Amino acid sequence: MLDRKLRRDLIRIWGQVIAIGFVIAAGVAVVVLSMGTLTSLRDTRDAYYERYRFADVFAYARRAPERLVAVMEDMPGVARVDTRIVEDIILEMPGMVEPARGRMISLPEGREPELNRLYVRSGRLVELGRPDEVVLNVGFAEANNLHPGDEIVANVNGRRRTLQVVGTALSPEFIYAIAPGEFIPDNRRYGVMWMGREALEAAFDLDGAFNEVTLSLTRTAIEADVIDRVDDLLEPYGGVGAYGREDQQSDAYVRSEFEQLATLTTIVPPIFLAVAAFLLNIVISRLIDTEREQIGLLKAFGYSDLAVGWHYMKFVLAIACFGVFMGWVFGAWLGRGMTGAYAEYFQFPFLLYRPDLSTFIGSGALSLAIAVAGAWFAVRRAVQIAPAIAMQPPAPPTYHKNLGNRLAVMNWLGAPSRMIVRHVVRWPVRAGLTVVGISFSGALLVSSFFFLDAIDEMLELFFFANQRQDITVVFPNPRADIIAEDLMNLPGVERAEVFRIVPVKLRHGHLEEPVGITGIDQTADLTRLLSAEGRPVELPPDGLVLTEQLATMLEVTTGDWVEMEVMEGRRPHVTAPVNAISQEWVGLSAYMDRLALSRLMGEAPAASGGYLSVDANQLQAFFDRVKEVPSVQAVTMRGAALEEFEEIMDETMVSMVMFYILFASLIAIGVVYNSARISLSERGRELASMRVLGFTKGEVAGVLLGELALMTFIALPLGCFFGFLLASYMVHQFSNELFRLPLIIYPSTYGRSIIVVSLSAVITGFLVARRVNNLDLVAVLKTRE
Repeated sequence: MLDRKLRRDLIRIWGQVIAIGFVIAAGVAVVVLSMGTLTSLRDTRDAYYERYRFADVFAYARRAPERLVAVMEDMPGVARVDTRIVEDIILEMPGMVEPARGRMISLPEGREPELNRLYVRSGRLVELGRPDEVVLNVGFAEANNLHPGDEIVANVNGRRRTLQVVGTALSPEFIYAIAPGEFIPDNRRYGVMWMGREALEAAFDLDGAFNEVTLSLTRTAIEADVIDRVDDLLEPYGGVGAYGREDQQSDAYVRSEFEQLATLTTIVPPIFLAVAAFLLNIVISRLIDTEREQIGLLKAFGYSDLAVGWHYMKFVLAIACFGVFMGWVFGAWLGRGMTGAYAEYFQFPFLLYRPDLSTFIGSGALSLAIAVAGAWFAVRRAVQIAPAIAMQPPAPPTYHKNLGNRLAVMNWLGAPSRMIVRHVVRWPVRAGLTVVGISFSGALLVSSFFFLDAIDEMLELFFFANQRQDITVVFPNPRADIIAEDLMNLPGVERAEVFRIVPVKLRHGHLEEPVGITGIDQTADLTRLLSAEGRPVELPPDGLVLTEQLATMLEVTTGDWVEMEVMEGRRPHVTAPVNAISQEWVGLSAYMDRLALSRLMGEAPAASGGYLSVDANQLQAFFDRVKEVPSVQAVTMRGAALEEFEEIMDETMVSMVMFYILFASLIAIGVVYNSARISLSERGRELASMRVLGFTKGEVAGVLLGELALMTFIALPLGCFFGFLLASYMVHQFSNELFRLPLIIYPSTYGRSIIVVSLSAVITGFLVARRVNNLDLVAVLKTRE
């Protein structure tokens, strides 16, 4: 009998059931989406790493003899050692004015390497005796429409060579393939390729030698000890410091994405579930109030307190289960789509969406627990009420002069407006919770649109304020200062500024960070250092300028001294003062006067590359000349990097923002609709009486909708404030050494958020107004007070 009553109750308030269910579904969907995707990505990565023997330690040297392999194999904790040759080259791609960048990695002819094995997507690996054969990274091949049998032209160590593509492959080392010095992938302009070991030895004069080694470790190995031993071994051969897998560029970006997915589950779902708990509380409370007499009759006929309480708790659980099921379905569908997007974003050989069963169980159990908690006090009230008391009508509310009557503005309001204010003030807790619920919708929108503002600020600082050059050229080895004149003689070059990059380890107390110190000239204008306030930072004649994130990680401030261990050349150990802190949102950087850096190195002033300002009308002539210069190892265009970044953001951020607009609208609609329905059920007799007394339909509906409009109006600024707090929390949670988000929210972001919440409230109000206009006056007036 009670189950039949339960079904009738659910059908009678089906609109509220759907609204609350969708709010719960949104929270559950985000959990299933993010955790399911995270689980799939993590399992795929781990299987990929294990199956294709991704290395644990990486080390670079200028030129080291092969005999060192035996020494490294005997080191405690080392399982496998694989040496190779790695060199950067320039590529001439059809249809591209500018040269592309390539990274050549040696591959044993006719067999797989010991570590970092390749997954061959098409074609085959290189064969012995064919020095011009290469295997291309899949991303680069697809972006440039290259297939086995095609040819590409490359500048290999100053010699122009035509290379034969024999296959395409993926590597666990390049899941996220980024060119050195960049922070976003550009598969069209940067490609990894594998060439036969003998061919690369001959091309770069490295017979019987290597310049990079990778190692895998045993389960009991201590990584730090192995790194120290490798560093000591390679130091005489130009070693610049070994590093573990966590500092490997591709793996670092993949882990950063995992951390952001995990953080997402701690931010969004609690908002939806808290709102759902509030909605369930007011719905079940109102249901119990209207069924007060029925509760008394049930208990009088012998139903126990437990049976009555379980009946109303099943009502709550039915709504929650509906929401959980919808969340599972919607979350799995979204997760499958996001996993497909990651399959293009990350280069995995296989990637299937296989969420863990615990994700569904955990999200469902948490949602049901929160639903029960939200309705607990209302259900307990139904259990505790005595039958004799329940069968009597409740005592009418006490009407007296409260704050709503004492407000001076009340004298200026008409009767309907006074009714609105009095009803809101008479139920302050419920009105306050409604305001908070609507404000959560605005907060979610502000924090979503904030990402667009933060990215705009990052672009402005990085591409226009800090880096103002048109072209950056990089040399394979440091060159004498006279190279600046050679750069100025290139076609179209209007200004040239050279820079020097030196790898170092910075230490402050027990803290250590490997970083590259960039030496620039005092007169540099194409590269500028800016403070967090946007003011220029003066480059000191001696000492360091650290970016804010690096200073934070080393726990230093202006005036502190840090220890510098230089990792190339004479490898001096010195201390230097931190003279200033600059602001950059990407990576970790340290700056120093270029001449001071040369003195520290004990070398004549040298340059690792140059920043160039180039006449746009002469770019074709400039690139044609650069392709013939053997001393240029890489060329990057600021405009191309900006274009690629904006393209990636357009593909990802637009869908993300639309996703959050939908979910935030669900919160606003759910809260406003349920509040309106509760208010309508409470005040149906009152509103019908107004109609009988001669008030128009519009005036009667205005009383109910005016109350909702008042609470929405109060919630809008509160939502903006909560959104700012939520954005601040996201900045803290999402920031790492790869990326930081600036905390900046444009006025337009607040405006857009207010518009979306207001439109959601208006649409909901229109639906409720139709119910008010269709009130059956006779039936309503016959109901008990």
